[in-house]
Amino acid sequence: MSDGDVTLLDHPIWSALTTRQSDLAEGGARARRYPTAMAPFADMPDMSTDSFAALAALMSDGEVAALFTPEALAEPAGFKVVLAKTGEQMIGAPAEASLRDAEIVTLGAADVAAMTALVDLTKPGPFGPRTHELGTFLGIKVGGELVAMTGERMKPGRYTEMTGICVHPSHRGRGYAQALMAAVSRGILARGEIPFLHVFSDNASAIALYQRQGMTIRRRLHVTVLRKQG
Repeated sequence: MSDGDVTLLDHPIWSALTTRQSDLAEGGARARRYPTAMAPFADMPDMSTDSFAALAALMSDGEVAALFTPEALAEPAGFKVVLAKTGEQMIGAPAEASLRDAEIVTLGAADVAAMTALVDLTKPGPFGPRTHELGTFLGIKVGGELVAMTGERMKPGRYTEMTGICVHPSHRGRGYAQALMAAVSRGILARGEIPFLHVFSDNASAIALYQRQGMTIRRRLHVTVLRKQG
């Protein structure tokens, strides 16, 4: 399998919204974003004043946009930086993992409330009422309660991002995250695509988990959340 154009991952949001997820994109040549019910992510082809003005035109006052960029961003006119951190972009297929005491199920619209509750508890990253529409989401339920999940989000070129990797605190240490990541990755690979993910640089335990599963750090990106000022 070809590695595809790996430089697409230097600007994963813009690349996704101009390739496989272009049909979802709001905006045009100067700025694009996902529908806010799906994800808060936005990007531009450059960091010019005109591009930030185009991004602002897509947003209402008080709305936020999250950008992943190779370089740190200075606060642009008309916006307030509300978060500025670094994240590691990791790539590769997680090792296979099996479960002895649980079954992996496909999640859908009927599970959104449970998915949202799990995300609110574990804080893996943004999750909206339509995030599950971005790709396959798999979960593990115990006694009817959703206790772990993993899914797909950005899709730049031949790459597919794994996201929403979370396990209820009362059910950790049972291999659920590893099994779900392996299952999601298996589906990505079956389509001839390449799995990757993002994790904040200060989340050492998650980075170590992903490395143990065989994923490697490709590069560091800057994560900036901007709020439009009225």
